[in-house]
Amino acid sequence: MSPIPANDGGASPVVFTTSRPGETVPASEQRSYTLAASIYAGWMPWYFADETGVLAKWAEREGIEIDVVSMDYVTSIEAFVTGRADACLITNMDVLGLPVAAGIDTTVLVIGDYSNGNDKILTRGIDSVVGLRGEEVSLVELSVSDYLLSRALEQSGLSERDVRLVNTGDSKIGAEFLADKQRRAVVTWNPIASRLASEPGIRSIYDSAQIPGEILDLCVVKTETLQRDPRLGRALVGAWYEVLALMRDPDAHGQAALAKMAELADCSVAEFQSQLETTFMFWDPAAAVNYARSPALRKNMQPVRQFCFAKKLLGEDVRSIDDVGIAYPDGTVQGDPNRVRLRFDTSFAQAAE
Repeated sequence: MSPIPANDGGASPVVFTTSRPGETVPASEQRSYTLAASIYAGWMPWYFADETGVLAKWAEREGIEIDVVSMDYVTSIEAFVTGRADACLITNMDVLGLPVAAGIDTTVLVIGDYSNGNDKILTRGIDSVVGLRGEEVSLVELSVSDYLLSRALEQSGLSERDVRLVNTGDSKIGAEFLADKQRRAVVTWNPIASRLASEPGIRSIYDSAQIPGEILDLCVVKTETLQRDPRLGRALVGAWYEVLALMRDPDAHGQAALAKMAELADCSVAEFQSQLETTFMFWDPAAAVNYARSPALRKNMQPVRQFCFAKKLLGEDVRSIDDVGIAYPDGTVQGDPNRVRLRFDTSFAQAAE
């Protein structure tokens, strides 16, 4: 398929102001960077930006190259942790439990969206979360699915001690649940979740819309890399918001962009649009900046860090939830200010407003 025009009389391109984050930092000798990506509705704009040359245009403008490499989700995080990728698409829970736990100082460059129904608890013959008591529940342990279940049980007066967890790989969880009619409960995410929910006898009893803003989908960069070469941040942010503006364009270009993303996600346009409906996108830089600077972000990160600490995801040697510091754009720090390992940076998004 020939490239879709990124902008041709439709949505306005992103234009950086004269205030460029890190302008005084000398250019790095490094010219090539890698973004580790995985398939998810809220991350498909990155695939589109790569496929259609939008990202290459922004990278060239900054004098660098950015290679987007598609991998399974866990593999993409491993690539980031081991240094095979400079940037990664990841949830807020997993960034705490993997890169940060590994001692990597990480900066959130883009808050892309939060899951607003994309993650679900699905059941056969069980009508409520309370009905899960004593049941086996299939999920990917220590994942966002585990977090969702934990929050659902907590809100219903239960805990994970009241259920039996069955650790199942994400590549086979949907097929196994469909094939084995004796399985009564599963926790997974879209597109698997929506496809399961469409099957007779399977229903959703809880989803991430009931914990809005807690499951964030992010683009993160190693802090050291970003500080050394802010061109990477400018190129990624510029490409991201150009594509998001195009997606909201009501004319043929916007529709073509959505169709291309559906193709890249290996689903129909209707399926992709359905997944977007349960994805709360921060469509413009101002919205993302406002959320990052609001008390809501800090509040929503609290149960996430509590879960990570309880599950020992912050590291076996971490003795307190406050041993790991999270820095926010307003200057506040959650946890130890001398051990900040996760930073929410709005300077690049602000420059794109």
